Amino acid sequence: MIMWTLVFFDLPVTTRQDRNRAARFRAFLQREGYVMLQWSVYARVGAGLEIDETTLRRLKSNLPPRGNVRVLQMTDRQMGRMALLVGTESKAEKFAPEQLVLL
Repeated sequence: MIMWTLVFFDLPVTTRQDRNRAARFRAFLQREGYVMLQWSVYARVGAGLEIDETTLRRLKSNLPPRGNVRVLQMTDRQMGRMALLVGTESKAEKFAPEQLVLL
């Protein structure tokens, strides 16, 4: 079953150190194959019914010390029902489902 893992975060950016930590976390997500849906919402497509322990462990080991991060998993069908009300999809969003076909 095709599943999407979404990572939502609200990280402090009031100090230079906080901004650097937030930037490192975003870079980590991108290296892990997540695409940015919004500034603090990233998604990755994959297979599986549960958020696997490896994914959670890797996320936990790269968390900034402050702020909050949430992880949600949904089916491809549920993700496809998401409505974009303003703006346009990014190129990364448009091509992300096609990556699964290559696997």
